[in-house]
Amino acid sequence: MATGDEYRIKAADMNAKATGEASPQTRSELKRLVFAYLRLADHADRNANLAPPADRSKPPVLQQQQPQPKIRTAGDDTE
Repeated sequence: MATGDEYRIKAADMNAKATGEASPQTRSELKRLVFAYLRLADHADRNANLAPPADRSKPPVLQQQQPQPKIRTAGDDTE
């Protein structure tokens, strides 16, 4: 996964291309990509600061379902 700085470099490259672009429509699309890369950079930075994943070397502890008592209704004649 790319780091925040790698996305910022891509954003800077895209911004340079947008600045030199003659077509207003293409320039506008390139600017949108710049902002998308900057958002990705922010997300990558936040994700890097999250806690490390849990230790996956041990199998997970599974809980067993407890047997449920049967509920009798007025129509049951099981006695």
